[in-house]
Formats: sequence, C-alpha cells, structure tokens
Amino acid sequence: MNTVSGFYLKEYAQSLDRDDPLKAYRDEFYTKPGSIYLDGNSLGLLSKRAEKSLLNTLNDWKTYGIDGWTQGSNPWFYLSEKMGALSAPLVGASSPDEVIVTGSTTVNLHQLLATFYKPKGDRKKILADELTFPSDIYAMHSQLEMHGYDKTNLVQVKSRDGRFLEEDDIIDQMTEEIALIILPTVLYRSGQILDMERLTAEAHERGIIIGFDGCHSVGAIPHYFGEWGVDFAYWCNYKHLNGGPGSVGGLYVNSRHFGRSPGLAGWFGSDKNKQFDMEHLLTPAQNAGAYQIGTPHVLSIAPLIGSLEMFGEAGIDRIRQKSLQINEYLMNLISFELGNMGFFIGNPREDSRRGAHISLEHKEAARICKALKANGIVPDFRAPNIIRLAPVALYTAYTDVWEAVQILKKIMIEKEYENFKNERDVVA
Repeated sequence: MNTVSGFYLKEYAQSLDRDDPLKAYRDEFYTKPGSIYLDGNSLGLLSKRAEKSLLNTLNDWKTYGIDGWTQGSNPWFYLSEKMGALSAPLVGASSPDEVIVTGSTTVNLHQLLATFYKPKGDRKKILADELTFPSDIYAMHSQLEMHGYDKTNLVQVKSRDGRFLEEDDIIDQMTEEIALIILPTVLYRSGQILDMERLTAEAHERGIIIGFDGCHSVGAIPHYFGEWGVDFAYWCNYKHLNGGPGSVGGLYVNSRHFGRSPGLAGWFGSDKNKQFDMEHLLTPAQNAGAYQIGTPHVLSIAPLIGSLEMFGEAGIDRIRQKSLQINEYLMNLISFELGNMGFFIGNPREDSRRGAHISLEHKEAARICKALKANGIVPDFRAPNIIRLAPVALYTAYTDVWEAVQILKKIMIEKEYENFKNERDVVA
C-alpha cells in the first residue's frame, strides 16, 4: 500500500474496510464492544465456528459416550489426522500425511529433538539463536543433558543489533560440529521472517538436519515446507489459528523421514490398524502420526475444526495480503501521528521479511501498554521495551487500527501512561 494523501483520515480507513475482501469474516468472531483487540499473535479470538465445533464435540460425548471414538460428527480416533490434513496447506506440506495435530509446542519439540538429535563423533552440537523463545532453549538444554552433554554444546547465533538475525551469520555457524539446527520461522519480538528456504538448503549441503518453530507464522504467512525440503517443524494453534487457550499444537515431518522410530514412543503413535492389538512392540504409523504420544486432547482440538475450516475458505494467500496491507497502514499512521514521541518501529519494513505483527519500541513500553488497556486497546508487551501490535486479517478492521493510533496519541500527549508503573504484569 502506498502512502496516499488523506491516509491519516478516518474516512480513508473506512474506504479500506469497504473494499476489504475478507470483511465478512469479522462477523464470525466474538469481539468485545468498546475494545480493539491487537493481541492475536499471543491468543486469537474465539470464532462462532470454533464455538460450534466445540459444542458439537461435547454433544457427541453426551450422545455416544465411548463410541464417540468412531461415531459422531468428527470421530475422535481420527481427529488428529483430520486436523493435520486441514493444516497441511497452511505449511505447504507435500502431503496431508506429513502433518499431525498433537501435543503442545514444547512437547512436540521434545519429541522431534528426541527423534532427530543423534550426536555422533564430533557432530554433537545443536545450533539455535539468541533471540528465540525461551521454552525452545529449555528443551534443547534438557535434551543435551539427557545425552550427557552440558549447555556449552548449544550454539546460539548472536544478533548484531538485538532485533534481527542475519542469515549469513547463521550459515557461518553451520560447522562440522553441528548435528541439528532449530530456528524460528518468525522472531517473536521483532517479527522478522527468516529465509527458511535458503537456510534449509545450506544446512542440507553440510549434512545437517534442520527444523523450524512456526508458532509466530503458521496461519499468518504462507509456508512451503515440502518444496523447501524442511526436515521438520512444530507450532501452536492458539495464536494466528484461533484454536483457543491451551489448544493442541501441530507438527510437520518431511515424508523422507517416514519410518524413523519416534524418540518418545506412545500408543497413539501406533499404526491405526494395530493400535488396539495391545502388543508390547510398537508398530509406528508410517506418517507424521507416528510422533503422537498419548491420547488426543479431544476437547482442546475441537475448536480447530471450525477454525481451520474458515482458513480453508479464506485462503492463506488472501490472509497474508491483507496482513501486509493493514500492517503497512498501521506503520504509516504511527510514523505520521507519533513520529516525535519517542517511538521506534523495530520490525522489518520489507514485506518479504516482516511477519504479522508490528514491534513498536519505546522506553516507557510497559506503562504505555497498561494505559492502552485502560483505554480499551489490547496490545502485548515484551521486555524490555516492545509493544507488539497485531492486526489480524480475519477480524481486525482498518478503522480499528486508525482508532488505536488516535488513542495512543492521546495517551502520549496527556501523559496518561505516567499513572502506571513501568514494569510488566505477571502475564505479559
């Protein structure tokens, strides 16, 4: 979107809303009157379809009891595989069999590390980065320790500026000591998209397996894991995919790895036809289903039935197009309205390198976030100085963005933020 004369006027935002091809989906979500929700990159809002699919699943439990595993609107025994098939287009899997909805982000990472981290000789180190989400680092430390190695065997690529990572710096660390690479698709603070295709090709050229954490990208940007040859990936479904708090996660395993025994075995990783044979020798499924561990959390999967149906209709390409447009509009407004108030836009400006949220830096960020909430705007704070703002393509209007910036401007002019402490809440 080019900066257009009058873009700072509300009438311009209203014209964008009239022309929005995804505007009908806004009515599919429960939005709070008098509030503007800009935290969909932490927890997506509830949709009416997700609510309906959850209630349908409860009704199946009420109606069928244990027979709900094979009967009802969505039999539970195959639910993880069905949701995996609906997720496959969002990650660019070559086959629906490469995706399964199971576990949680960290549980799935542990499973994938246990499966693919095979230190041998000098190749015993894991390569990650210093800006990734801490839970991933905890899991990697844990897996290293279980193999008898200390934390010095986790190599973390440094950021040159504290915001971004340079692919050249990552590639420079792909030495003969590296056994496995784990990187984010999108950095959770700055919103930078890493060049996954290039990094995968460089890793494979050096004989290194590479996997990605897609928590801040799946449901917001297109992926092509199959085409790129990515070995594996994992993500949550409660952010951009609106699966609800504690929603079951997802994982992808490239089909060339099918047949590899899961590092953490459990009965739901069985071949479906043999699962109830009750043998003490596991026969793993010959697809991503092998990496399931325990019984699916059916009621936490259920909202995804409705949500993923909606994503299939809207299409990830159209979602990405609106996301780019509405975020550029937000950045233009910030620059115009808040340009002399101490803010810095700390996310990439280029479309190809920017995820689905704006990283707005300010020395009073924690106080400003609290003031925003007191004024009906829901942002997200990340220490030490980042206000994350995430307009969501399916339910955020351009007029929401316009109003949020006007309220932020008022907060700064009237110094309302000084009424709050500049420290994060328990949950941030």
